[in-house]
Amino acid sequence: MIKRVLLVVLLALLALAAVVAVNTWRMPSRQLRVDAIEKIAVDPDAAARRLSGAIPFRTVSSFDGMERNGQEFRKLQAYLAEQFPRLHATLKKEVIGDNALLYTWTGSDPSARPVALMAHQDVVPIAPGTEKAWSADPFSGAIKDGFVWGRGTWDDKGNLLAQMEAIEMLVTSGFQPRQTVYLISGDDEEVNGLRGALPIAQLLKSRGVRLDWVLDEGLLVTEGVLAGLDKPAALIGMAEKGYGTFFLTVDTQPGHASMPPSRSAIGILSAGLAKLEANPMPASIGGVAADMFNALAPEMHGANRVFMSNLWLFGPLVRHELEKSASTSAVLRTTTALTIVRAGNKDNVLPGRAEAAVNFRILPGDTLASVQEHIRKTVDDPAITIKAYPGNAEPTPVASSTSDSYRMLQTTVQQTFPDAIVVPGLYIAASDSRHFVDIADSVYRFEPVRARPEDLGRFHGTNERVSIANYVEMIQFYHQLLRNTAQPQ
Repeated sequence: MIKRVLLVVLLALLALAAVVAVNTWRMPSRQLRVDAIEKIAVDPDAAARRLSGAIPFRTVSSFDGMERNGQEFRKLQAYLAEQFPRLHATLKKEVIGDNALLYTWTGSDPSARPVALMAHQDVVPIAPGTEKAWSADPFSGAIKDGFVWGRGTWDDKGNLLAQMEAIEMLVTSGFQPRQTVYLISGDDEEVNGLRGALPIAQLLKSRGVRLDWVLDEGLLVTEGVLAGLDKPAALIGMAEKGYGTFFLTVDTQPGHASMPPSRSAIGILSAGLAKLEANPMPASIGGVAADMFNALAPEMHGANRVFMSNLWLFGPLVRHELEKSASTSAVLRTTTALTIVRAGNKDNVLPGRAEAAVNFRILPGDTLASVQEHIRKTVDDPAITIKAYPGNAEPTPVASSTSDSYRMLQTTVQQTFPDAIVVPGLYIAASDSRHFVDIADSVYRFEPVRARPEDLGRFHGTNERVSIANYVEMIQFYHQLLRNTAQPQ
């Protein structure tokens, strides 16, 4: 009897191993067969100098409006007009709101839906006290060691000038796009885009414009970031997480610290916040994450290929490993971040009010309503009131990875970065493109910037830079993208 059971178990294990092996080796690659192209020639020194010249304009955006740095934006725009004269002579330029830019490049086919390239002008400030940690002055635009250094080289003036470089060359060559091309550059992306990108989207909608696709900043060409993958991975953001900030408040009777009650405002709020941090919303491998892993699996090697090719069996193990890292865990769940706590102003006075802000980046499939309900159930204390920030936004729709526009984008990436594989992914931050989902068939979030693990901290951090060699690739990418767009689908 025991031998029979052992035999049955052995046969079952062998059958399982066979199924795993077949799934692993039969999973087809999603990479396209793309012929090599001759990339457009770019003068690297001249292009680097033009990018360098855009960095000293301190186009730092703020929630208070453009009054503080408005002149810097206008100086930047004058500089762009000077550096890209043919673009400015050919495309129609409109200034929307304070300093947001909308350029229109009329296409040859009026029946073809237009497309949009996006890249914002504004940058984040330098964290006080970190200026001396930079290898070059953050607003110098210094060119050294094969890099252009400074705030905005990566996020996002690098993309803006690369787009303009490509269009300038195309206009000079006599090229006209088949589809009308909109070049959109907001001035307040870093503080929600409500004064720049949103009014542009509303304006286009009022004009009856329906976009075929939108391409904005987003995921990168990662090198050495994904375990088990030897090649660079160009990750295309198919959706972005929603943004949800909720304010938690406790109001009690203020009093003297010598006679504290059993439950203070700070204590009540702290207990609620501790529950939220200890009980995040559940993680799962589904939706965009599953699409990404299915595209990655055939390109991986070793155990990682086996695990990724058989998520039906190894899903819990993969999820457990991914949850160990903050960056990969964020792809699987709606994240919870305790960001602001305020209470009290004197050491011997019990405050009557304690308040906190909790920020959630919402996974497609979850909603602002489901997040608020999660807060209510997890905190489970009627003494804590919950109020939603009015600027919250739902997750965006997920673009299709089988559409003609995605195929065209993938083709362009593989032509420009032939050493890389192309993979759909989820953009966990927020971009101006979210304001365009109602007037576009597809919205993608990708920037042709190469990044290694040590580079990721430069984003909004210290020593932001872009290599001149990569900047040339960025220009070539946008040039080829617009050329590919001109081909009928």
